[in-house]
Amino acid sequence: SLYVSEYFSQSAQKLSFYSWYGNAKLFHFHVPEDTVLLRWLLQASRGKGPECTTMEITVHFRHGAPPVINPLGTRFPANATVRPSYNISITLSSAVQNTTFVNVTTPAAGDWFIAAHLPEAAGRIEVKGFSTPCPYMFQADMFVLRLTDMPVLEPGVPMAHAVVSPAKPLHVKVFVPKHAAGMRFQLRSCVTSDQRACAVRVLLGSITLPQSFQKILTCTGNTNCSLALDSPPWEKWLQIMVESLGTANASVSVEMLASFTVCRPGSTSSFLNFISLNQSQAGARPGAAGGPALAAGQAPHNVSSQRSSCLQSQPVVREDLDVVSVRYRLLNGPSVPVNPLSPTLLLLNLNTGMDSGGSLVVNLLLNKTSVSLANDTVVACVSAASPVLSLNATRNCSTAFSQGYPLSLSTSSPEAMLIVLYPQTDDWFLSLQLLCPRGQGECSTAEAKVTVFAYLTPCFNDCGPYGQCSLLRRHGYLYAGCSCKAGWGGWSCTDDTKAQSVGAQNLATLLLTLSNLMFLPAIAVAVYRYYLVEASVYTYTMFFSTFYHACDQPGVAVMCIMDYDTLQYCDFLGSVVSIWVTILCMARVKKVLKYVLFILGTLLIAMSLQLDRRGVWNMMGPCLFALVIMVAAWVHHGAKRRHCYPSSWKRWVFYLLPGITLAFIAISVYAFMETNENYYYTHSIWHVLVACSVAFLLPPRDKHKKPWAWSQKLTCRYQICQNDREELYAVT
Repeated sequence: SLYVSEYFSQSAQKLSFYSWYGNAKLFHFHVPEDTVLLRWLLQASRGKGPECTTMEITVHFRHGAPPVINPLGTRFPANATVRPSYNISITLSSAVQNTTFVNVTTPAAGDWFIAAHLPEAAGRIEVKGFSTPCPYMFQADMFVLRLTDMPVLEPGVPMAHAVVSPAKPLHVKVFVPKHAAGMRFQLRSCVTSDQRACAVRVLLGSITLPQSFQKILTCTGNTNCSLALDSPPWEKWLQIMVESLGTANASVSVEMLASFTVCRPGSTSSFLNFISLNQSQAGARPGAAGGPALAAGQAPHNVSSQRSSCLQSQPVVREDLDVVSVRYRLLNGPSVPVNPLSPTLLLLNLNTGMDSGGSLVVNLLLNKTSVSLANDTVVACVSAASPVLSLNATRNCSTAFSQGYPLSLSTSSPEAMLIVLYPQTDDWFLSLQLLCPRGQGECSTAEAKVTVFAYLTPCFNDCGPYGQCSLLRRHGYLYAGCSCKAGWGGWSCTDDTKAQSVGAQNLATLLLTLSNLMFLPAIAVAVYRYYLVEASVYTYTMFFSTFYHACDQPGVAVMCIMDYDTLQYCDFLGSVVSIWVTILCMARVKKVLKYVLFILGTLLIAMSLQLDRRGVWNMMGPCLFALVIMVAAWVHHGAKRRHCYPSSWKRWVFYLLPGITLAFIAISVYAFMETNENYYYTHSIWHVLVACSVAFLLPPRDKHKKPWAWSQKLTCRYQICQNDREELYAVT
């Protein structure tokens, strides 16, 4: 046999602490056909700084779709079926780098996905630039060993082969045709070269993760052994590996035979499907009145043909709506007939390679008025690769190499829903059959009507009122995830274990918005001392900070007067400019220079915030530069007056020191104490402290300016006017 090795690599990604699925870094690979060995090379590394500690990286594997993970232990939505993902842990302790190998023999061909993440996030809100997080990098490479000339086992034709040694197993493959109801594999004429008892092991199927349904058949002696499989995967190559269990130097000769039982489907003729499709898309046309009559006239013949077939196939149209958004429409109407003689089959096509990043939703509704269904039950099964054709004999909803998802309908429970999270790339089938405990004669004429709604959506229920559906991308592959708010969690933000109540949400909104009213004393002080430009800036900051936090709330207490991004930008701009104008006002420079610095600094701050809003230097840079100007101006004033500036000890004790203390406390709360849980009251404290510090730090008004005298400026009474001209020319 000729083996070919291939190597696939992807760029490394920086890992993140886990809080939602978007924090997991996804790797997407494609395993070619006839692969006999798959080896993953997993490389994890971390930085060398003192902030880097021992860390555990969790890596998940899955075939056909991204892995469904739950590191936080939250609840999934009702009716969602979840199977644990296969995962391993990689520990980075004293070593800076860790290399791990994962081997998979006879892997399934197609898409394979790897997701890696760090442990749960601490929830602390870190200001960008104050601390340097440790970088943890992860890279996944794939090595495959592929057999180029794998022998093909033709159905019904015996094939003789030899297993040279236990170290070199025999690989063959057989193609499973469409509508195959069963497969039978036989191993005959087993002979060893050393004339000892024959002992071989046969592995049918490929390995898939997280669950593998590979069948194992052990044959000993010269007797024939066989294995029967129900519902093998349609239109796929099935790998068969034969291993020798004998001595190392003995070869084994075997003869293999594969046979299939093909199911004869019964469905509506293609001509009727064509007419139904045209009518559903274009509506009734003139001259086409014979179409419905023709369908009604052929209905009895169609029903009789369905009774003699092993399954009834219903035509389904796939309608692509958007990215990872598909709707399935039944041509013969939303209701399908279900009888006890043979299952009704619907094909849900999800094999485009771009459908596995959403959620498949199947909703079934039993029509109670269709027939008398007192004790009857409609069983259904949703499966991938091949349908379940024996619903009347067993209800475990399993095929040869996969486990489906069972559903049940009855008069007491007429509705059933199934949510498949990240369905694997394949053809999916919905099988329905009527089970009745009555006699065979009565059951043969029974029929039920079931309404089927099936669709693929990026996020189930659009993540609900407390979540946001985000479309994620890894190279050219798109998938969706839910980012939850207000303490809600889970895959679709349906877990209310840590959810905030409506009262807590209203309290958070009131604290974050009404705390901005503490700028009113600062505005009053600025107006009283004739700092009108500064008062305008404080008013701008108070307004946009109030409505930004009213729009930024995660729960139901939300009010947005304009676009969220605009409110956020204006809030950040007002906050930095308020600090800038306050420190320059304290410098007591000349008015012309002060206003020039006001305008120039505001323009530069607006530019820097457009580049990076959350950078620490966008706030610290203007503050430090303004402090340098203030210190230089104070030194100049002190040298000119030959004493300390400000000269009054009361100014230092009752104004400057309290204002500086409040400002330092506010910065400490903002930079080191805020978390996701306490944000609404720590950030409210930040608002109060900053506003109060501004009121304390504003300098007194100029001495030559009189205070606002409203009684003198707004006169509404008689006055005795003095005649200056008469006094000027008076003769003394």
